[in-house]
This record gives sequence, structure tokens and C-alpha cells, in this order.
Amino acid sequence: MDYHDDDAYAKLLRRVNSPRVVVDNDACEHATVIQVDTVKRQGALLEVVQVLTDLNLVMTKAYMSSDGVWFMNVFYVTDDHGNKIRDEDIVNCIEKALETDACMVKSTGKMLPSKEHTLIELTGTDRPGLLSEVCAVLTDLRCNVVNAEIWAHNGRAAAVIHIADQSTGTAIEDPRKLSLIKELLYNVLKGHGDFRTPIVSISSPGEIHIGRRLHQMMFAARDFERPGSENDNSVRPYVTVFDCPDRDYTVVTATSIDRPKLVFDTVCTLTDMQYLVFHGTVITDSKKAYQEYYIRHVDGFPTSSEAERQRVIECIQAAIERRASEGLPLELFTDDHFGLLSYITRILRENGLWPKSAEISTRNGKAKHSYIVTDVSGNPVDPKTILLIHQQMGQTVLQVKGNLSMPPKFRETPRSFLFGALFRCPSFQNFGLN
Repeated sequence: MDYHDDDAYAKLLRRVNSPRVVVDNDACEHATVIQVDTVKRQGALLEVVQVLTDLNLVMTKAYMSSDGVWFMNVFYVTDDHGNKIRDEDIVNCIEKALETDACMVKSTGKMLPSKEHTLIELTGTDRPGLLSEVCAVLTDLRCNVVNAEIWAHNGRAAAVIHIADQSTGTAIEDPRKLSLIKELLYNVLKGHGDFRTPIVSISSPGEIHIGRRLHQMMFAARDFERPGSENDNSVRPYVTVFDCPDRDYTVVTATSIDRPKLVFDTVCTLTDMQYLVFHGTVITDSKKAYQEYYIRHVDGFPTSSEAERQRVIECIQAAIERRASEGLPLELFTDDHFGLLSYITRILRENGLWPKSAEISTRNGKAKHSYIVTDVSGNPVDPKTILLIHQQMGQTVLQVKGNLSMPPKFRETPRSFLFGALFRCPSFQNFGLN
């Protein structure tokens, strides 16, 4: 059999052994049950979880188990309002996405054409004002931010930013301009007296998953390491790692506050640390989540030392915490225009707010910005600061998604002053948010 025959045979095997998907709305009273059976291999579980996460499905329970060459997964899911998935179009979308050849799985809404945008990846030490400075540099260089996602955790920051040339609306190809962008962003990230070397890379976007890429960047920046002298009173995820000698597995358990994308973050980290999940259980309620995974390293062995087990604990804790930044969630919705991101982040900086995470997206001339913010000391935000920012932003729609305790003199201020317009804004239909 020659090379071409081997290639054709491999394609036939993939087609015959493509994932089998069943979506059942009758098996459970409170959730839609999705069963996915796939060929057992490294990354297969992550691909399935990634698809469900990108479709904004909320997992309430999950069971994973391998048997021979197959990996069987059962997920109990709802929409973000806690309802079953009854829309036939959405059900068909789930089935189509999960039944796609595993080698061809794409992350919905996560990739951009290389000819239209340039991809910038940044990693460095987090500090107040950093995001504003990065955005100011891009604006000065006539770079339009199309989409961006920024995480900060344990003193590190990572960002994936898609930009376009402001004059042409396409990817930036001038080598001199690309070199200048890289140099100036490096100088911003370097800061003053920082012992960590920042990383700036510029390329054409490939088939990357932004959430997974940010996990990889933060892991490379070793954000799982905490200084021994650090006085941290926050409640951290409780993670245990122990060996199961009679089955040659290592058992990883994690108990934490439940939130969207939690299972993806955990499975993504285990996969990128080169572990295979053989069995798993996820159980959530309205507040907490319990995860349990039976794993082996890709070499077929369980963890081999206490140091390795401790490393797994630290990395799983970091993975859970990265997307769960403590602070006040803000959402802004307005007409998009060049320099908008620089303007918004400058207002946040000038009012003493420190974005701990940010997600920026643009579509059809509209822009949606999501931030989690604290003050520059990492403390809760003063409600009067939010009112002041709203006044400065004028027609920009500002929504406070978290609990904001109003001082007595502001208690009679209608809450619609802050976010009522969000639900009256017809532009939301153009953005696909209603």
C-alpha cells in the first residue's frame, strides 16, 4: 500500500469512526442531555467541551468514561437562563458541530481571516494603566482594534488582539510598521524595573482558540507560582491530587464556585499539561462545582512524585482563577469608531479603575466591551466612580452586572440611569445580543 492509499485509508477510518451524537430532551426534567461518543485520543474530550462552551451551553452535570478505543461523554446542559435547549435550529447546530470530523473541529466565532486582520499576542507584568497604554500605542500607530481578550492573574497579564490598518481596514503588511508596533508595545510592557521579560508576537491569525491560547500564555508566564510572602485572603479553589495505585490512575478533584466555561478551563489545562482523562465527573449546583478526573500522563503513567502532584494542584487552581477575576463586571455598548477602545480605557484609568480582564468585540459598526474592574489597590469600586464615568461617556450604554452598593445620597438614582437603556437599545438586535 503506497502513501496515497494510507492517506485514503486514514480518511475512511475517521469517517467511519466520526463522533456519534445524541441530543435528548426527555431523559432529564431540568436539562438537555447530550451524549457524545468519540475515538479515544489526546485532545478529544477538550474538543467536545470546547464546542459546547463556544455554543454558550451551561453544564450542570457531566460524566466521561473510556472503554477500549472509545470515549463516552454525557453532558447535562441548559441555556444561560437555565432552560432546556428546545430550539431545533440550535439542536441541529449542536449536532453538526459535534459530529464534525474531530480533525476539522472549529471554534465558533473564534477565528478571523488572515487577510483581514493581524494578530498580536502580549504577555507581561500586570499593573494599573497597562491596558490604557497598550491601546494608546495602537491608536497612535493608526491600528484599529477589531477584537481583543485580556486576562490578568497573579501579577501577570496576557492579551490576544486582532487589529486592522485604520486606512485600509485590512491586515498590516508593512514590515517597518509591524516592527515599530512590536518595539513600542514591548517598551510599554517592560515597565520600570520589571524583572520579567515581556513577550510580544505579531502574526497572521491561524486556527487558534482564544481561550485556550490565553491559558497557554498564562501558563508559560508561570502565573501559577505565588510568592511565598504573599498575603492572600481570597478563597481559592480546593484542589486535591492523589494516586489510585490499584488502577494506575492519578485522581484530580476540584471544588470551586461554579461559573461559565469552568469545565473547559480545567480540561484545557490538563490537556496542555500532557495528561489524558480516562474518567470524569462534574456536578454543579447554583453556587458550587465539583470536578473529578482520573488521569494519566501521555506516556501512560500516573504522576510520579509529590512535586508533580503539587504542580498539578497549582496549575488547576490558576486555570480556575484566571477567568474568575474578583471585581465589578461592567459592560459597555455603543457605536464603534476608530480610537474607541483607547478612549474607554483612558476614562477607566483616569477614574482610578484597574481592568482585571477585558473582552472587546465589534460587529456591524457596533462595539461591545466587557470589563471586570477594581480600584488601583485591588479593592471594590466606589459607586460614585461608576456614576461619574457614566456621565463622562455620554450616549455610551453602560451596564453594571455585579452588585453595586449605592451610598445614601445616590439611592434615589434610578437604576435605569446605569443600565436601563441597555434593554431599550435597538442596536442590540444588530449585534445578536437579544
